[in-house]
Amino acid sequence: MNLRFVEAFYWVATLQSVSRAAEKLFITQSAMSARIAALEDELGTVLLDRRDKQFRLTFAGQRFLKHAARLLELQRDIKLEMGGDAPLEVQMRIGAIESVLHSWLIPWVEHLRAEYPALELELSVETTPVLIELVRRGALDIVFTASPANAEGVRTKTMPAMEMAFLGNARTHRKRMYHMADFADMELMTFQRGSHPHLALVDQLKAANVQPRKVHAISSISAMVQLVQSGFGVATLPLAAARRLPDMAGLKILRCDAQLPPLPIHANYRVDPSSGHADLVLKSALSFAADF
Repeated sequence: MNLRFVEAFYWVATLQSVSRAAEKLFITQSAMSARIAALEDELGTVLLDRRDKQFRLTFAGQRFLKHAARLLELQRDIKLEMGGDAPLEVQMRIGAIESVLHSWLIPWVEHLRAEYPALELELSVETTPVLIELVRRGALDIVFTASPANAEGVRTKTMPAMEMAFLGNARTHRKRMYHMADFADMELMTFQRGSHPHLALVDQLKAANVQPRKVHAISSISAMVQLVQSGFGVATLPLAAARRLPDMAGLKILRCDAQLPPLPIHANYRVDPSSGHADLVLKSALSFAADF
């Protein structure tokens, strides 16, 4: 039995789409359909119900999916056992929100490459909703987001949350300690509207009965930093990201008696029975982020 055909069926069934499975395996849709048809011929049964546009496995397809996962796991185990001392080739498509990118992602990737010199990386930086959709579709293997994916076939692990802080212009903000009421006459910047940091800031302002001039929604940390440097306003961003800024000239982390809620981080990933790379990479990320 051709395991490439088995793998093709597994991803079509898991992603519930021939086109998405073809995208994941870097082949054309016609090649994917041909592999499924060849597998059906070999098994002597129909695996996909093609009677209408709605994706559906036949009863035989549902049964074979379990066998397909076991076959791919067996193939993976044999490769690991027989691979000897050859360096492990890790191909991983990773996505992350900007908060992760500007804090521990880059040093972690450097650490990961030291662990696996044959690492081949594809990195995407997007907002949480976009990343969740990409991992749901199978276009990315692991994504680090501010909320769990809650998607079929996608597992989620909780990462260490990120402490949030106010970042101001050092020339303008000279107080040693700030109170929420001090922000009443300021313009504040946080992440995109509806995001966890945006909602948390708005809720905390309401709880303190504080009405700032404006709350600007900006998805780019670098843009927020430049605006703070220009004196535009005060930004809320992860403390780890603020401390890793290449140039803190003119910037100041503002101490505040009211602690902003931490930014939750979740690792969302799809299990690949033909490869244990996702588990290895995720274990590395969890350990590194905790130490960081």
